[in-house]
Amino acid sequence: MKSRRHFAIIDIISNQRIATQEELCEALKRNGFDVTQATVSRDIKELQLIKIPDEHGYRYAMPASTPVRSSQERMKRAFADSVIAIDYSGNIVVIKTLPGAAQSIASLIDTYDNPLILGTVGGDDTIFVAVKPEKAAAKIAEEFKSFIMPVQE
Repeated sequence: MKSRRHFAIIDIISNQRIATQEELCEALKRNGFDVTQATVSRDIKELQLIKIPDEHGYRYAMPASTPVRSSQERMKRAFADSVIAIDYSGNIVVIKTLPGAAQSIASLIDTYDNPLILGTVGGDDTIFVAVKPEKAAAKIAEEFKSFIMPVQE
């Protein structure tokens, strides 16, 4: 499933130094994806990954600034593909995802420009989203629920 592979790529480049397509291909294989370099090349283009300088040369990264509209569109697609349920209690919104998708969704939420969201904790299939103030949790949960409506192609 391409969306799961894309989530894995985002997670890998967020947590590891990946400088080449070959390294990304190997990292995906270690995570259970049977991919070719051609597939990885297409994924890099679709995700619009960039290479940024670091202390060892260059590495892959997500684009520095994503326009709000495309950011929201990416959230809608990711939620529609992977989120199963959303609920809240107190100032915590709880999101249930398909197995293996929680960390990638949490990463998207962390980059989502909403000042009411303090941060996330993502496991394998569950995400806790800390919200401030407490009364905003219902609003955030409803906003996230709107993302799991079917995406118009």
